[in-house]
Amino acid sequence: MGTPQSANKGLRWRSLLPSLSRRDLLEGAIIAIAFLLYFWVRGAVVDRPEAAYWHARDVIDLQRSLGFFWEDNVNSWIADRKSLAQIMNVIYFYLHFPLIVVFGIWLYYYRRRQYTFARDSFLASGAIALVIYWLYPVAPPRELPELASQFDVAAPEYILGFFDTMEAYLGYAYDTQSTRAFVNPYAAMPSLHFGWDLLLGLAVIAAFRRTVLAWPAVAIGVALPVLQVFSITTTANHYLIDAVAGGIVAVAGLGVALALRRWGYPWLVEQVRRLPWSSARRLLLGDAA
Repeated sequence: MGTPQSANKGLRWRSLLPSLSRRDLLEGAIIAIAFLLYFWVRGAVVDRPEAAYWHARDVIDLQRSLGFFWEDNVNSWIADRKSLAQIMNVIYFYLHFPLIVVFGIWLYYYRRRQYTFARDSFLASGAIALVIYWLYPVAPPRELPELASQFDVAAPEYILGFFDTMEAYLGYAYDTQSTRAFVNPYAAMPSLHFGWDLLLGLAVIAAFRRTVLAWPAVAIGVALPVLQVFSITTTANHYLIDAVAGGIVAVAGLGVALALRRWGYPWLVEQVRRLPWSSARRLLLGDAA
């Protein structure tokens, strides 16, 4: 039988834990489903390295025909400048998913309406990108030297010289056992590093547009996607066309989110209110049930 002291400790620990509402649990379910879809698509493309290599060659050939294949030169230039390469690594790694998670949590608690719109934009653009990854896997520049040794012994020099700054200077390798399950190795096109930082920048601007932090928010919102363009190319993780595709996918995600806000959610609320089960209505609608 527990002592009063141990019971008090248990109460104190429970008081430190956040109480989860039905809305919190529903949000968790949405994110869990999104991750399951990601892992499913990852499993579908991870065994297609040859296709990913030749698709990458197609992307490079397209950029060369358009006159702006500079990725090999900028990656070679930064490879010998460790401090600058490390800055690009930090931008690529930390000013993306970690920042999205932190800002998303803040939006969830302090800008709930904007959170829903941002969430829908991210999830919709991510879903579109997943379809493209599945249909058209593309190897990133950092993978090309190794893949060329397997599938293209006559590969040109500009294919063979890419340098993985993340592995060399940040100590982060995408093919290690600890990260392999969370990384899609052939998801260069489109670049969600650019597309999602574009959405993140717009969300930052929208969240602070009517506050004293409006102008700093604009500066941050513009800087995030601009910096990612430099980081994704100099670190040999994406091609410039990947950024263009990422921007298009992000805009498409915004369109889906806007359609959901104007038409999708009002229709869905009406359908849920017609459900005969009051517990289901309360779970899905909360106070609006």
